[in-house]
Amino acid sequence: MAIVLHSSPLLWTRLAAMVFACVAFSVAVHGGKLFHGTGDWCIFCWAFSFAGTLLVLLVELFGLQTRAPVSWKNFPITFACYAALLCLSASIIFPLYFLKGSTGPSEIRDYRIVSTVFSCLATIAYMSEVSISKARPGEVAGYMATAPGLLKVCETFVACIIFVFVSDPVVYDRHDALKYCMSVYCICFILSAAIILLCIGECTGCLPFPFARFLSAYALLAVVLYLSATIIWPIFNFDPKHGGTKQRPYNCSSTMGLCVWDKLMAVAVLTAVNFILYLADLIYSTRLVFVSA
Repeated sequence: MAIVLHSSPLLWTRLAAMVFACVAFSVAVHGGKLFHGTGDWCIFCWAFSFAGTLLVLLVELFGLQTRAPVSWKNFPITFACYAALLCLSASIIFPLYFLKGSTGPSEIRDYRIVSTVFSCLATIAYMSEVSISKARPGEVAGYMATAPGLLKVCETFVACIIFVFVSDPVVYDRHDALKYCMSVYCICFILSAAIILLCIGECTGCLPFPFARFLSAYALLAVVLYLSATIIWPIFNFDPKHGGTKQRPYNCSSTMGLCVWDKLMAVAVLTAVNFILYLADLIYSTRLVFVSA
């Protein structure tokens, strides 16, 4: 089996991202003294990014792209985008839980600082990989290398963060309006994830309708649903008339990480972020339909 090694900016960027992610989780495991499920999440983000990048490098090193059971036009950039988002989340969450107000030994704090720094470097490296790999104007590329494809990755990732915030503790079961918002998050996440899987598996041609028109119709539906959730969620969580709390409780200042009110506010912000992402997705998808036509 021939080994194919072509030096390129993309190769060095992947190697850098892999090394940075490896250092981040190795240092954290060795001397970070992590606790709480948040530490496990950060370790997962770095280890998953490292393992996936190593797999991509090995496949391309041995020239196995054509034998891979996935579309190699779509998989590497999809993974790189998820890895960038995972490392970004770890770069924010890790110092919030393990550096903010830390009173432990200075050696442990130094290990945690090193992990945070390399997590940030890994984030930058993965973002650079996405920038290098994304489709240029007029270039023939897989759907996931285009702006709508990358937006789908961001939409599903934001939805996953929302799921984490609303489920620990469960904050959507006290009113039917909040349950509606949760259904919006679930429906849009499932459909966006299905689109990503169809593209990676090269199954878009198996649909009984034009894929481009489906993308445009779905983006319009998602925009309408998320617009309603963007309005409803804050009303039923922060308006006293509907049982909400407008002011941030005093005990939130002494809580490690995020208190319940902070999580509700984070969900409100992330809902608005996803609305903007789906709106951009709609604009790109509509242009795709007209160009195809």
